[in-house]
Amino acid sequence: MYPSEALLQKVEKALDTIRPYLVTDGGNVSIEEITLDNVVILRLLGSCESCPMSIMTLKAGIEQAIMKAVPEIIRVEALNLTAIDDPNAILPENIR
Repeated sequence: MYPSEALLQKVEKALDTIRPYLVTDGGNVSIEEITLDNVVILRLLGSCESCPMSIMTLKAGIEQAIMKAVPEIIRVEALNLTAIDDPNAILPENIR
């Protein structure tokens, strides 16, 4: 069965380092899938679902935590980010 339990646990452990910050603001994150090519697919929960900073949270927080702790992960995506073209979206500089 893929992903391996060890890989899943490593990603969960990485998420646990950032969850306290998400929970403080009424949000959270869950793993939907880790693909065969080591892409983590997440779902933002609570206030993170509708936050205009969800792209920043994913790129500058969640993605960095996962990829630093689990180098075999090649990309992190979320199913329910605020759309980049949303006029309220707050984007990191490298996305503009």
